Amino acid sequence: MITGVNEPPDSAITSFRQQASVFSILNLFVIAALLFLHVLLTPYWGRLSPLLLAALGAGFFFHAVVFMWIQARPAQITRPLVVTLTFASIAVNSILTFLAAATNHEDSQYFALMIIPILEAAFRLSLFPTLIVVAVADALNFYWVWEYYRVHPGQQFNEYIEAGTVSIIFTLVGVIVWLLVRRLKQKELSLARNADELARARKHLLEEEKLAAVGRLSSAIAHEIRNPVAMISSSLSMVDESGITQVERKEMLDIATKEAKRLEKLTADFLEYARPQPLESTDNSAADTLLYVASACKAYASDAGVRLNVDVPQDLNVRMDAGKVQQALLNLVKNAIEASDSEQTVTLRGVLTDKGSVWLEVHNAGPPIHKEALRQIFEPFFTTKERGTGLGLAIARNIARAHGGDLFLRVNEPGRVCFTLELPAPIQPKQLTQERTWVAS
Repeated sequence: MITGVNEPPDSAITSFRQQASVFSILNLFVIAALLFLHVLLTPYWGRLSPLLLAALGAGFFFHAVVFMWIQARPAQITRPLVVTLTFASIAVNSILTFLAAATNHEDSQYFALMIIPILEAAFRLSLFPTLIVVAVADALNFYWVWEYYRVHPGQQFNEYIEAGTVSIIFTLVGVIVWLLVRRLKQKELSLARNADELARARKHLLEEEKLAAVGRLSSAIAHEIRNPVAMISSSLSMVDESGITQVERKEMLDIATKEAKRLEKLTADFLEYARPQPLESTDNSAADTLLYVASACKAYASDAGVRLNVDVPQDLNVRMDAGKVQQALLNLVKNAIEASDSEQTVTLRGVLTDKGSVWLEVHNAGPPIHKEALRQIFEPFFTTKERGTGLGLAIARNIARAHGGDLFLRVNEPGRVCFTLELPAPIQPKQLTQERTWVAS
């Protein structure tokens, strides 16, 4: 039942607008159809009185105004306003039905005007008001028979039987529709409660997953820090021992220095992963970015006997933080060089996809990544390298996602491994024709 003085929620407002629009259209159609049929069937229904014509016109105008007001989507729809419009619509049709009884014609179809008020009541009101509306419709139906035979005395038993049958139909329609609507509302409430419970359960699971991730991360940090700290501690302890030679003392100090630098790098990488800097995105050339990364890795590739190749359209542009993207690509290229054998080629490629995003890819011809490691390659502190921190790919993915894109392993086959850094929404000229190719050996 629609009661109270508070504003209904947005879902209730949307439902009311939809219902009001449908009911207004139905009312307009029924009034227009009855008016047309009365004019067409004047010999059977009798002459259309000026009073009834004026009443039908006023009713049509009322429902048209309500329909246009609903389509205008008023900002505020309160529950009292909904109740007022509902009873106003019911009252208008009831008055039209009452005035139609003044035609004093034995057979008329104007009782159809009361079908829509019964439906409106069943949709919006509780059972008791709905039964009142049904009772009004039944009373008007019997009044019609009584009024006609008051003016035209005669045998009226069969007409009252017919009126009773119509009244039973009205009652059944009102009660059945009300029960169905009530059942649907209960289902809707049940679904809403289930949705709330699922949302709370999802939130709880996410919180637990975050706690679990923090636990794994803390354990990994402790493990990674413990090793260099232990090496530094043991090395410095040996330095103070008596009987140690100068060469051995220098060796221990060198070990402590290397482990301290390793610890410093680990800390810097972790801060980069955990606290990434804000992006400063501008329109940049993908070709310039890939060429810069290739040039920066040229010496590293030469030492490993690996060739570098860049394949990218010259006019491929994208909005990005060039420094951050170069940092991510440098990590991918170094990983690709380390995974390649001598005389193999690492290719940097820029591609504009059909979806409008830009792929910056790093290909190598090394062995595929083991299946056991695939699920963990982007997790922080996971590494298969002896001296790696396991933060390079995690940082690179953070950079990609900060741009609204992603980093993923697109190809993982023997002799072909490809990591793809996806960047969305490029700033593109009309045509990509010329390609810039660069090879380093």
